[in-house]
Amino acid sequence: MKRILVIRLGALGDFVMSFGPFAAVRAHHPGAEITLLTTAPFARLAAAAPWFDRVEIDERPAWWNLGGLLRLRRRLAGFDIVYDLQTSGRSSAYFLLAGRPRWSGTAPGCSHPQAGPERRRMHTIERQRDQLRLAGITEFPAPDLSFLVNRPVPALPDRFALLVPGASAHRPGKRWPAAEYGALAAILAGRGIAPVVIGGPDEAAIASQIVAACPAALDQTGQTALLDIFAIAARAAFVVGNDTGPTHIATAAGCPAVVLFSADSDPAMTAPRGPGGSWPTVIRVPVLAELSVERVAAALP
Repeated sequence: MKRILVIRLGALGDFVMSFGPFAAVRAHHPGAEITLLTTAPFARLAAAAPWFDRVEIDERPAWWNLGGLLRLRRRLAGFDIVYDLQTSGRSSAYFLLAGRPRWSGTAPGCSHPQAGPERRRMHTIERQRDQLRLAGITEFPAPDLSFLVNRPVPALPDRFALLVPGASAHRPGKRWPAAEYGALAAILAGRGIAPVVIGGPDEAAIASQIVAACPAALDQTGQTALLDIFAIAARAAFVVGNDTGPTHIATAAGCPAVVLFSADSDPAMTAPRGPGGSWPTVIRVPVLAELSVERVAAALP
């Protein structure tokens, strides 16, 4: 039995866009023992997936932490081939720490390199497919997400739409203002569509502003685990969100999406993608604070 290692550490949107590569690696190595090396926030999601036999947590030890590096070295040892889907400076350094095994990624000197400036101009999904093709994987079956979308969901209105107003705290330019989401929520409520706000606990303050502007909105921030969002999104009429993890989840689940971008990120490289690689409706403006509610409402499915 071959032993395969896949490395995907984060962030959430990138992790979701790796579902296709995860499924392709599993299909290419049907009898292998496949281990995923990831970070703690994604361990439960990965453990529920059909693509891995084992999930290992990368504690991301500091380079001066000898004990942590030795533990990591043991986790990296003994694999027949490693697919580094993270392709960061850190994960590329793991090539040497692992003892230079067969390796697909961008580590200097690896056996299956993806090199050249063109990789930096590819969307994440196409870039990862190109990387795997260079390693001999040419079939990309659609990932089966039934383990996610068929989960039970909390009681919600018959017709609802998801609002995703959050984004990384250190990237405030990626957030459309809460006041605008509140105005959009009121428009949805007026159309008979219940606005449901999702996100992590850190977005609770944003959600409270939306609910204050539209009391009909339902605040689900901090109340839905990652696995739950897939099933909720699969039942939603559509999602409107910033370029952030839950928007990627909803789009991957097949929910029609309107995704809002500022100059802080490039949709050609990082836009959420739906089943089969389908693109959402993308609205991009230099500054999201200048994006009007009317323009977003006009783009709704």
